[in-house]
Amino acid sequence: MRAAAVPTAAWSGLVRGVRRAYASHHPSPQIWLTHRPHPYARVVGLCAVTLLGAWLGLLVVGSVNTSVGPMDTRMTLRPSLTGGTKINVSPLGALELSSHHAPIRLDVDVDQLDPARSQDLVKHPDRIAGLEDEVTSDIKRSTLDLGARSAVAVVAGATALGMAVYRTPRRALTAGGLALALLAVSGATAWATWNPKSVLEPKYSGLLASAPSLVGDARSIVNDFDVYGQELARLVTNVTTLYNATSNLPAFQPDPTMTRVLWVSDLHLNPAAWEIIRSLVKQYDVAMVIDTGDTMDHGTAAENRYLEPIGDLGVPYVWVRGNHDSLTTQAGVAEKKNAVVLDNGETKDVKGLRIAGIGDPQFTPDRSVKPAGDQSEEAAGRRLAAGIRAEKDAGKDVHLAIAHNPVALRQTDGLVPLALAGHKHNRRQYELPGGTRLMLEGSAGGGGLRALEQGVPEKVTASILYLDKQSKLLQAWDEITLGGLGQTKAEVSRHLPKENRPGATPSPSLSTPSGP
Repeated sequence: MRAAAVPTAAWSGLVRGVRRAYASHHPSPQIWLTHRPHPYARVVGLCAVTLLGAWLGLLVVGSVNTSVGPMDTRMTLRPSLTGGTKINVSPLGALELSSHHAPIRLDVDVDQLDPARSQDLVKHPDRIAGLEDEVTSDIKRSTLDLGARSAVAVVAGATALGMAVYRTPRRALTAGGLALALLAVSGATAWATWNPKSVLEPKYSGLLASAPSLVGDARSIVNDFDVYGQELARLVTNVTTLYNATSNLPAFQPDPTMTRVLWVSDLHLNPAAWEIIRSLVKQYDVAMVIDTGDTMDHGTAAENRYLEPIGDLGVPYVWVRGNHDSLTTQAGVAEKKNAVVLDNGETKDVKGLRIAGIGDPQFTPDRSVKPAGDQSEEAAGRRLAAGIRAEKDAGKDVHLAIAHNPVALRQTDGLVPLALAGHKHNRRQYELPGGTRLMLEGSAGGGGLRALEQGVPEKVTASILYLDKQSKLLQAWDEITLGGLGQTKAEVSRHLPKENRPGATPSPSLSTPSGP
């Protein structure tokens, strides 16, 4: 019995040894599940869970339905390798802007125009002046709302997915924290690389792909309009040169020593007007420019960029506020080199001429204020007349009075020899009972870009005034008339006051025929 037991015991020990050796090289499933992976693998896995969870969160709850001006939109942040902004205008297509470089893209879906707000803008176009500020405010509000909602979305999505994968709160919260940090870094990168000029070069897709060929991109439109303005100014130069060379005016020849004044009014934001003004300043060698107002359309701060050419004219630019010019406009003009702003009946000496002026008391784009009509204009005229009388009491003669509305200047009758106004968009002149000559100028901007809405564009007009250096009295004036926007007709005619006209009629005009 003992002999048999020995082999059995040996065999049992051998089996146990084999089992231990096999177990050391082939761990059981329980042992394999508790084995920790490499640290790099854990980091990669956590990043993958964070990114996937954040993306899912943005898809589910990371969007904002908001109004931007008259449009109802939906804004969403999306993961992206290139960044930028995509504006979807269904069913027309989309515009892509290279607005920023960050791992997130802003998608804006334009759902529809708000009918009530759109009709309100059509009925009250003056409210467009405040639309820029409104849209800016809407975008800021919507962006903050989208940022807050997106932060909640990425944290919730990454945390939920982390809990499902790791089954531990610590790992899930780590994933949520990483998602929030990633969103913060992406937002900061987008802010640092923001390019506002991207709107000038959009990429079109869908039906909108034909838009550049139909209307041109924003930059080419501006460049083409500049070319048009330059050609129009060259036309004025050629016609005035031809007029001076061929006109036979025995009754009056302008003395080179006379004070020459370029008088314009009612530019109404037409960019081409500045090229014409530059051309006339150079062609006639004027001593100053007088602008009797309505330089703007709505008087907004954004429109003040239109005033930049004033400082480059090289001569004084005497200006009074019109009913489409605000106090913001007036401040913008006053900042420009060479600008002389007159208001409240004040008087200033400019190149030997003593000029009194007052700004229009009414700002008609502001529909919240009921227009006061001629009563307010007459009151402004009385303030202007009082200022002129104060100068006369001090022994100083005032040679010229300017205002935008001619109603105000009727109060200066008998106090000045010449008064200039605009507002009516047509040329007129009156001999007031007290002896003052009241003259009205048309629109140097052809009524502004709004003239495109009319069947026949308004004519572009300006005048050159010749004043004697000694007496400061008007000796003659040239009326320059151009065809409206898109036309190529120019006309110059000279006129004499009755006292300077020995039985002669105004000289015939010299004009160029309309182009094809």
